[in-house]
Amino acid sequence: MPTSANHPTNASTRFWLSGKRHNEQDHFFRHTLEAQGWKEGDEQEWQAAWVTGMPPKQAFKRTSPFIKMNHIPGNAALTVKSRLHASLSALQERTRHAFGTHHELVTRLDFFPHSYVMPHDYPALVEAASAHPDKKWILKPTNASKGQGVQVLSDPTTAPLAPNWLVQEYVANPHTIRGHKYVLRLYMLIAGIDPVRIYLYDQGFAKLASEPWDPNDIDNPFSQLTNPDINALNVDAEIPVEFIDLARYRCWLQEQGHDDEALFAKLHDLATLTALSAVDTMRERTREDGAHPLGCYELIGLDCLIDDQLKPWILECNLSPSLGICAKPEHGGVIEESVKGSLVQDMLSLVGLAPYDAPETFDAEALVAEQQRSGGFVALYPSASPENALAYLPYLGLPSLADYQLAPSHVKHAIAFRANGVSELIEDDQIALYHYKSGLYYQLNDSAALMWLLVSEGETIESLLDHLTAASGGQVDREQLATDLWATLTPWWQHGLLTVNHAPLADLNRAEKLNTQPTIWRGVFTLAQRRWSLSAPSGIVADQLARALAPLSVHEDADNDQYQPPESLHLLASANGYCLTTDSHVINSRLQLHDILPAIARYCMTQTARPGHVALDIALLSKPQQLIACVLPTPLTTQMLTALNAVANQHEFNLSRGAHLSMQAPTDLIPLNLPLTDSAWRPTNQQFCTAVVWLTPDTPEQQAPLSALSLLGALLAVAYEGKQGLSPEALQTLEAFCQQSQRSTLPLDKHGHQLDQWLFQHMLTPASHAAV
Repeated sequence: MPTSANHPTNASTRFWLSGKRHNEQDHFFRHTLEAQGWKEGDEQEWQAAWVTGMPPKQAFKRTSPFIKMNHIPGNAALTVKSRLHASLSALQERTRHAFGTHHELVTRLDFFPHSYVMPHDYPALVEAASAHPDKKWILKPTNASKGQGVQVLSDPTTAPLAPNWLVQEYVANPHTIRGHKYVLRLYMLIAGIDPVRIYLYDQGFAKLASEPWDPNDIDNPFSQLTNPDINALNVDAEIPVEFIDLARYRCWLQEQGHDDEALFAKLHDLATLTALSAVDTMRERTREDGAHPLGCYELIGLDCLIDDQLKPWILECNLSPSLGICAKPEHGGVIEESVKGSLVQDMLSLVGLAPYDAPETFDAEALVAEQQRSGGFVALYPSASPENALAYLPYLGLPSLADYQLAPSHVKHAIAFRANGVSELIEDDQIALYHYKSGLYYQLNDSAALMWLLVSEGETIESLLDHLTAASGGQVDREQLATDLWATLTPWWQHGLLTVNHAPLADLNRAEKLNTQPTIWRGVFTLAQRRWSLSAPSGIVADQLARALAPLSVHEDADNDQYQPPESLHLLASANGYCLTTDSHVINSRLQLHDILPAIARYCMTQTARPGHVALDIALLSKPQQLIACVLPTPLTTQMLTALNAVANQHEFNLSRGAHLSMQAPTDLIPLNLPLTDSAWRPTNQQFCTAVVWLTPDTPEQQAPLSALSLLGALLAVAYEGKQGLSPEALQTLEAFCQQSQRSTLPLDKHGHQLDQWLFQHMLTPASHAAV
């Protein structure tokens, strides 16, 4: 038993009985708890409430891990017939949208008859009836029990145009026992919704109609309906109410040559999917009503019709299912009493009331303990079976964080989403989202933008957490990152911005492959008297970065007291290219391989700006006594970079990127020594600029010398002083630099011929000329 001070002792435990019911509804609950030393309390003093129907909302506010209510807010999503149909239809539509109309995951949900809610769906009902004139229909009140108001309709157009009525397709080919129609009453327990735990009791009943089934005698309720309260009125029947327990029913199926295991596997699947269809609604209402998710559970009477193909159909979910004894002893009443008594005892043990052993928090250990004391309840979800866990993943939608933490590893690696009806609006490095269906508009902060970029294109949640962990440099606890992630994803899911991504489910044998953690390469380099750390996925990207940054690299354990702590950069692989981030925000997203080095260089350049200098994003060709500044073409293609590098090697120039221009000496360029390509290069300290070349993607109209103003215009596009643009002093410095430099405009084609000729004519030393 928990040792929390909030956990009452047995000496102080009280139960509260309430609701509109007969004493028979309370009998087993009272008997079980009193045997454990509990005393009866009232609505002010209780640790266990047993309410037939729904309690007042304020009662839910008392719930806690140690104070249990036998209902869950929002259970009407299952127990009101119209809402049950809406829940299952919404799950079916969501699955259809994610996987396609004819996918097996969609057809697996074909276990509920189509329904029409009056009066809203009346026109659709008329159209359906016209298209299927031979079909029969059944009329039901949406929120009644014991068969009240239920009748079979041959003409559905006579359905009342009033609220609270439902017209449902009639299953016209029921399986029968001795010629009598029957419905299976199963007992489903939703032990909690966060994390969600679903059980089905291993016993239940087949409830028989009191007269043989006659498809043409639609006005005879004793032939068409199986409700015991209705059939108890059949004074002419030899056995008006007959219950057959599931153990005898299964034996009978086997005697008839049927596969009872296959049928009950379908029933287990039906029950699990039905409960999952309402989880989101119940979670939302639980939050609204202030109920504790560990303080609420729900026992539901699940009524299923079996057709003559032994396919189960869900008819309804009953709130506070009857615990009274309906059948006479000789017609199943003895076993009925035994089953219902054991059902309540096992239920109270499972939820931690008898014995009183409720955990304060719910983790994997608590789940094991719960399942060990479950008695006759069979765990449907979560299940220890790996196949079971994956089988329900597509239907769960966004699991809660508690669900996720309980999931086995291979399931965590299969939870993924993609964008749904969203436009991404991008300005600089800022991202906003517009969702067409809801009209919602989101402006994302940096961390939310990173999450969106990864999750919206199909990145698995586990992989996303790996990226976030890497982006934090290990400084933020993974559990905290998960909490932050769920706080961001939940409204996106609830408002429809995300839909399930089925790609990770395509191969159910991916577990071993997916469990392999991504290998991360890490390097540390120095730049402009600053130290930087960089992480990236191992492989071709890491190899490229390691080569490019090799001249600047330092060992992480080296003595770097002269530097401040390194700023962290992270290159993340996502489903839509690569993403460059710091520990706190996104720098660039959707990067292709050739974009990575330029993105790192640009960011570092902007961050190394210092007073009295202008940072220039230019290429530098350097050798002793010569420093040529190259304004790069836009766009700069991979072929152009290859040509530039080849020309530099041909003439023995070192090629690097970035420079600081001193406001005190406008002819001096201080190389930043950033890599332009991943080819071999070396840092340089050369400062005096001997020439400036503006490289263009196209052949200039004329080969006349480049004017200072034209060069200034080109440099302004790649000059940085701060986030607010250039100061007047910086502009004057750039202008002076342009006026004093030797200037030329050259096209940079894929072979670099013009630059090669220009270097040969203008920059080779006399000795080099002689050698040529």
